[in-house]
Amino acid sequence: MNPESEELYPIAILIDELRHDDVSLRLNAIKRLNTIALALGPQRTREELIPFLDESIDDEDEVLLTLAGELGEFTEYIGGPQFAHILLQPLENLAAVEETMVRDKAVESLNKICPQLSQAQLEQYYIPLLKRLTLGDWFTSRTSATGLYACGYPLASPASQEDMRKSFGQLCADDTPMVRRAAATHLGAFAKKVGKEHLISDIIPLFNKLAQDEQDSVRLLTVTDLVAIAEELSPEESKAYFLQTLKSMVADKSWRVRYMIADNFLSKAVGEEFTREDLVVAFVRLLKDNEAEVRTAASGQVPGFSELIDKDTILNYILPCVRDLVTDTSQHVRAALAMQISGLAPILGKEATTEHLLPLFLQLLKDEFPDVRLNIISKLETVNKVIGIELLSQSLLPAIVELAEDKQWRVRLAIIDYIPLLATQLGVEFFDEKLGALCMSWLGDSVFSIREAATVNLRKLTEVFGVDWAKQTIIPKVLAMGTHPNYLYRMTTIFAITAMAPAVTPEVIRDYILPTVTNLVSDPIPNIRFNVAKSIEALIPVLMQNPDTTPLVDQQLKPALIKLSEDSDNDVRFFSQKALLPVQ
Repeated sequence: MNPESEELYPIAILIDELRHDDVSLRLNAIKRLNTIALALGPQRTREELIPFLDESIDDEDEVLLTLAGELGEFTEYIGGPQFAHILLQPLENLAAVEETMVRDKAVESLNKICPQLSQAQLEQYYIPLLKRLTLGDWFTSRTSATGLYACGYPLASPASQEDMRKSFGQLCADDTPMVRRAAATHLGAFAKKVGKEHLISDIIPLFNKLAQDEQDSVRLLTVTDLVAIAEELSPEESKAYFLQTLKSMVADKSWRVRYMIADNFLSKAVGEEFTREDLVVAFVRLLKDNEAEVRTAASGQVPGFSELIDKDTILNYILPCVRDLVTDTSQHVRAALAMQISGLAPILGKEATTEHLLPLFLQLLKDEFPDVRLNIISKLETVNKVIGIELLSQSLLPAIVELAEDKQWRVRLAIIDYIPLLATQLGVEFFDEKLGALCMSWLGDSVFSIREAATVNLRKLTEVFGVDWAKQTIIPKVLAMGTHPNYLYRMTTIFAITAMAPAVTPEVIRDYILPTVTNLVSDPIPNIRFNVAKSIEALIPVLMQNPDTTPLVDQQLKPALIKLSEDSDNDVRFFSQKALLPVQ
């Protein structure tokens, strides 16, 4: 093969694979474009490879999607930014295809290439491309065009910028709803680039037009535009330009628009004065909406909105709505509220929380839907910081104890996770009296995840209350389960021993734990025996910490592991041999 044909060989393979009937081969070839480009060098990539790719746009969507992504990273392979405009032609064609994912990827790649262009390249190549897409016969190209204005605008000349604003206006008034929808999606990003003068003169009229569009799918997208534009304006300007639009959105006949406004409630974007005067009524309307989805979204915004208004307004306007939502017919609304309601405690302070919120927490803790109970438990820490553990435990402890035996195991699990925190704040006496028996009862739960969490819980409690407490209160009860006729209880003993080992002293292991472990070496159930091997592996490092207990490793644990390593069960042998490795 002569040198010239050797040079052509990579492109020949690529062309063969790109024309192959098998899609996977074509896809592979596209993924290897950078390798081929390196082999060809920048000049031949520009003159041969890019034109070839441009001709092969008629392919499977999967291939085109990969190609659109690859071209966005291709500038270095064609000789750098001064040639970046060469990539625009194939991407322009990809931006006009029927498949949405391909178009979106092509727009993403064009947005990567655009900042690399010089102003001359932008005026000569990018802006004409934008015009062609904007005036395209098919809605697909016009839809793609909407996503390309924001990136090119800051680099364009003033005259081109004016044309771009006019062209974007045409897209906002397009006959096809899909194009108007795309324009609404990208209006916020474009608004941030045009400068305040043109924002007020050109962009806000476009926004108002889209916000009153006959299609609710267009109107709902303008909610995020409103947030983006409001961030560029002062509160007074926001109020002047958007108050009426906002009121219309809150009362929109489509629940999807009301949902979007509830989900993105704009108080932070439009300033506190605006919030106090005008948005409270609008927000209350959303909290009382007749669609559950809107109430759910609005419930999630309650603490964030309440931060921006005074306490009296919360008590007079927001809290009555919250009380109604606690008994809402939709479980999803109650669950969303349960997740957020504790956020009101720091805003209202101790007195108002005790008076107004605690009864609502209690009601939510007794809700029939497990997610509601779960959400309120997971956020109790916020309330605790405000009112203190004493008040919290007096009011809510009976409900927490009740939930500890909840029929939904995830609720029981959430309570277990909360116990160490409660223990820290309640103190040892109160804990032993109210919750000690409960912690032990979880060790015999029918769900493995609860038993496992209960053993970890015991270790955390040992860390909180100290080894002496564990020695007197929990270790004897745990070890007593080691002789239970049901193997699951014996297994839990092993898990508890393993979990607690790092938190107790070598002496406790020697005096209390080792006799039980050595007894269980001969257990008839293989699952118990291999867990004994795993437990011994955890005990060895603790015993080695103290010179007095180190000999026990050779005297008791090593012989036990040797016995288990000759067991008839494969798993028992495997875990005992693994445990033997560090002590051999």
